[in-house]
Amino acid sequence: MEWQGIIVVDKPRGLTSHDVVDRIRRVLGCRRVGHTGTLDPEATGVLVICLGKATRLQRFLAAHDKEYIARIRLGFATDTYDATGKPTTPLVTSKQVSVEEIEKMIETFRGTIQQIPPMFSAKKREGRRLYKLARRGETIPRHPITVTIREIEILPTDGSRLVVNPDGTTEVTLRVKCSAGTYVRALAHELGEKLGCGGHLVALRRTAVGPFRLDDALPLDVLEQKAVDGTIAGWIRPLSRALPQMPAVTVTDPQKRRIVHGQPLTLTEGRETPSGSTYVRLVDQADRLIAIGEIVPEERLIRPRVVVDSAD
Repeated sequence: MEWQGIIVVDKPRGLTSHDVVDRIRRVLGCRRVGHTGTLDPEATGVLVICLGKATRLQRFLAAHDKEYIARIRLGFATDTYDATGKPTTPLVTSKQVSVEEIEKMIETFRGTIQQIPPMFSAKKREGRRLYKLARRGETIPRHPITVTIREIEILPTDGSRLVVNPDGTTEVTLRVKCSAGTYVRALAHELGEKLGCGGHLVALRRTAVGPFRLDDALPLDVLEQKAVDGTIAGWIRPLSRALPQMPAVTVTDPQKRRIVHGQPLTLTEGRETPSGSTYVRLVDQADRLIAIGEIVPEERLIRPRVVVDSAD
């Protein structure tokens, strides 16, 4: 049986996102499995998994905003920008760093900013993964990327907004809501630089990907057990619920037959076509997803871009 739909996993620490995909592929016996946004091995939290035809929707799901809880240690920087790396600056006391100073600095991240991707990242440069170059001791120039920090705030830990460690480092926990492609490790590194004491990420938990939150997620071991005992079906969201924030256009059966063959609809054929939207879900009378269509105003058309109802 080839499963079709979306399942939300609470990724455990120590596994790559690809490891999770492999385990789900094996336990579900599903040939087509993919994820919609890499989490570092040391990070935990929401990983949205696409099964079967849902893999055709990955690029739309990957574009969702993300939300994280990030714990940052101030006092020295590392080459990976996280706790797995080697220190690149001397250990200095950060005991004198105040909540007010940190709040002032994190405000400079709010909005649309430029980020330099870390060398230890999966980003490609001239066809090569940066982390592979970094492991060989190479550092190359990276082009800045544009990201948006929509929300950022300090979260208390055990009632305190700052935690001072015996070695003189200070830890702060941030909640960050950001656009796809944002490197939270880079935020931690930049915060340390701005404060003049160095900093790196020590823990990261993704709490949301678009509309998918931790409350929707299954721990990987629980998912595997449910797959074995046959109770997993209720956790797999149908294709019609994969992109709830994308406007829907309901089509007739004759229109559906044209769509699955890649033929466009005129805008007047779409019922209540949403204004201002670039992409829409084309659904049938039973609210089953047929395709993702792109509105092309100058042509007065809705063109099917990703068809999910065609026969394989």
